[in-house]
Amino acid sequence: MPNRAPPSPTFDQESPIEDSDDLQNDRPNTRPTNLDSVEGHPFNPQADVDAFESPSMADEHELATEEEGETLSPLIEAERAAAGRARFQKRMESIIPTIGREGTDIKLNLYKGRTVAVFTSGGDSQGMNSAVRSVVRMGIYLGCKVYFINEGYQGMVDGGDNIRLADWNSVSDIIQKGGTIIGSARCKDFRTPEGRLKACLNLLERDITNLVCIGGDGSLTGANQFRKDWPDLIKDLVKEGKITQEKADANPNIQIVGMVGSIDNDFCGTDMTIGTDSALQRIIEAIDAVSATAQSHQRSFVVEVMGRHCGYLALVTALASEADFCFIPEWPPPTNWRDILCTKLQQQRAEGQRLNIIIVAEGAIDRDGNAITAELVKDVITDRLKYDTRTTVLGHVQRGGAPSAFDRLLGCRMGAEAVLALMEMTVESEPCVISIDGNQMVRVPLMQCVERTQAVQKAMNEKNWELAVQLRGRSFQRNLETYRLLTKLRTVEKDNLSEGHHFTVAVMNIGAPAGGMNAAVRSFVRTALYHHCTVYGIHNSFEGLANGEIEQLKWSSVTNWVMHGGSFLGTQKQLPTSETLPKIAEQLEKHGIQALLMVGGFEAYNSCLVLSRARKQFPAFRIPMTVIPCTISNNVPGTSLSLGSDTAVNEICCMIDKIKQSATGTKKRVFIIETMGGYCGYLATVSALASGADNAYIFEDKFDVQDIIEDVRVIAEKMKKGVQRYLIVRNECANKHYTTEFVQQLFSEEGKGEFTTRINVLGHAQQGGSPTPFDRNMATKLSARALEYLVTQVKSCYDPSNKKVYAEGDDTATLLGLTGRRVVFSPVEELARETNFTHRLPNHQWWLKLRPLLRILAKHNSTYHTDAQDIEGPDADTGYTA
Repeated sequence: MPNRAPPSPTFDQESPIEDSDDLQNDRPNTRPTNLDSVEGHPFNPQADVDAFESPSMADEHELATEEEGETLSPLIEAERAAAGRARFQKRMESIIPTIGREGTDIKLNLYKGRTVAVFTSGGDSQGMNSAVRSVVRMGIYLGCKVYFINEGYQGMVDGGDNIRLADWNSVSDIIQKGGTIIGSARCKDFRTPEGRLKACLNLLERDITNLVCIGGDGSLTGANQFRKDWPDLIKDLVKEGKITQEKADANPNIQIVGMVGSIDNDFCGTDMTIGTDSALQRIIEAIDAVSATAQSHQRSFVVEVMGRHCGYLALVTALASEADFCFIPEWPPPTNWRDILCTKLQQQRAEGQRLNIIIVAEGAIDRDGNAITAELVKDVITDRLKYDTRTTVLGHVQRGGAPSAFDRLLGCRMGAEAVLALMEMTVESEPCVISIDGNQMVRVPLMQCVERTQAVQKAMNEKNWELAVQLRGRSFQRNLETYRLLTKLRTVEKDNLSEGHHFTVAVMNIGAPAGGMNAAVRSFVRTALYHHCTVYGIHNSFEGLANGEIEQLKWSSVTNWVMHGGSFLGTQKQLPTSETLPKIAEQLEKHGIQALLMVGGFEAYNSCLVLSRARKQFPAFRIPMTVIPCTISNNVPGTSLSLGSDTAVNEICCMIDKIKQSATGTKKRVFIIETMGGYCGYLATVSALASGADNAYIFEDKFDVQDIIEDVRVIAEKMKKGVQRYLIVRNECANKHYTTEFVQQLFSEEGKGEFTTRINVLGHAQQGGSPTPFDRNMATKLSARALEYLVTQVKSCYDPSNKKVYAEGDDTATLLGLTGRRVVFSPVEELARETNFTHRLPNHQWWLKLRPLLRILAKHNSTYHTDAQDIEGPDADTGYTA
């Protein structure tokens, strides 16, 4: 999984058409546009109710030009913004990551005889157990002795049974559990030289000189101080006669590697911290439930979320829940926020909205530093507007519950990389933190990251809000800019891309339903309305388009769409055909559609290719068109992650957790779980890794009957050592001969008397459920970007004399995808050369590098080589035609 980037994912762009951006918070090249003032939208254009912008924070030159009645062009504004960012990047981008070892061949017992210890410190977060499990199993695989240090630094100081040897089974069946099984505690003793001396002695007694610390910046800073003090501590222990000189000479240094476990995502140097995604899911689940009751009674709800010093949770929650207002510490509202808030809520109610959701970070303040609490916000709404208003303080619920699939995967990947980083350190090596950068595991200098993190708080203390936001990183900035874009209620003509024109655009869903489709449509519609476009929704894919099932959409048409799965527009798995192409062209001309967004899976990508290739025959197709990949299979070229795949993986992990639980207390049992995905093994591989499964059979990684028999041998060996169950995840099209039923029969025959075998076909439940916060946010950002790009292309291809659009170049039929950390508009004609159309797969898939880790953590005791190959089909250069 990405980074949730995405998270955030994060946007990365390298393509013929670049649009520099981050996913986990992709940042546009121009200032975020104002969505709330739109044609036909009953907002008061004179009312400045932007929750985050005040004149005091604006650029002085910009204010001067506004006072003179001038309007800055988008180009000038973009250049100015880019220049400002460039100056800032020079100062701030000094943290240079080192690429990790993930995906490379790793030999068994490579570091035999070494010793490693792992501990968790500070506040707990979901996903810590996954990281602990990965550290233990990767350490054992490499031949190391691995120790648990219970209760964090306190256990290190107290020693005794708090430091104990871990084995393979010590971390069995913990990946799906929240919290940390080895405990976490704050320790005053460790802050003293005497406490660190005790800790040093306790570690030396077990020859522990390699530590993996999982915690926040305070815990990591303490570990670094311990490392600096180590030589002097050893000298003191020798003087006191507690250790011999030989022992001191054998252990002159201690090495530290950190992983950041924090639900706040407040650590600079990584796209996401362990626990953040899970906390967001807890919050969104609660707000979705609150929204239902608020809708029934026309109530306002003020929801307080964690984030004393960081507003990430509140900000992303606001984006994922369609919240009306959000208060965060990094970008406080002006002191007249009460007037701004009430004006906005009144306007929302005036246009028929039955509920209001306001998100408050626990550390929220105004620009004068005055605290803003949930109760205070509630009192303002009640006293001024007389609305029925309730508060909900989620508290430690946000830390609890099972970790999300992303956090499980992140813990697995970071934990394995942490052990490898430790083993490769030398005496001169500086402590590092394992981070995720896009989809890549990297190592970054620990103290540089800590200093950057502490600089954020310093900037906030000095009320330098702009610097505080910049120091949070591009991911945070993009989230803030997107939120401001979606909540501003004032027409700012200079931000409008249409430049006086009124273009007509349309959006449709194609293929199987997936989480995020509705969020994508909502964002596209509202962004289009802001830019003075007429926007149509096409129902039921190409069949609906051919039949004229086209509806003009307004601002209120897409209210409360974000939280729902499926497709409100309707979607079908179909391509344009020679019979339907003339009808499709006729409808496009009839409605004057000048740009088209297709949200869907492989069918959407292939349909764009078909339409673009039919432009010579049908002039109506000579319009800019873009595809946003949205499919649970994640099998579309040109992107590392498709909308809906994160939701599907979470649904699969949830079902596997229940399947595992069903076997508790029963006799030894093997489960074979079949997932969707067509020929793409993404769902099977990622869900297997995130659920602690023992193997995943996929089409890309060829296997035969001997591999299945080897699994039987591994099963029997594990069950002799006390393991009660074994999980195999099989992709539905992994092999046409070795079907799920065949594998079950083989297991049943070979395991007769040793274990029983059961099949679970998960089916269409994988397409259901509410979209995850990641899919909601990514859909919102991608669609806004797609609309802006399409409008820009329409303008460049527009002939005002006849009001026709002449888009014929390859760059006017594109797919908007994520590549590493950037967002890329890739021409579908170029992508066709990278596609295996027979098996509906990209020729290159980043997630195949996770396969070695899956095997290692499942205890397949042999050197695992990367056998999974990128697929190239015989018709990779062709593609389907109508």
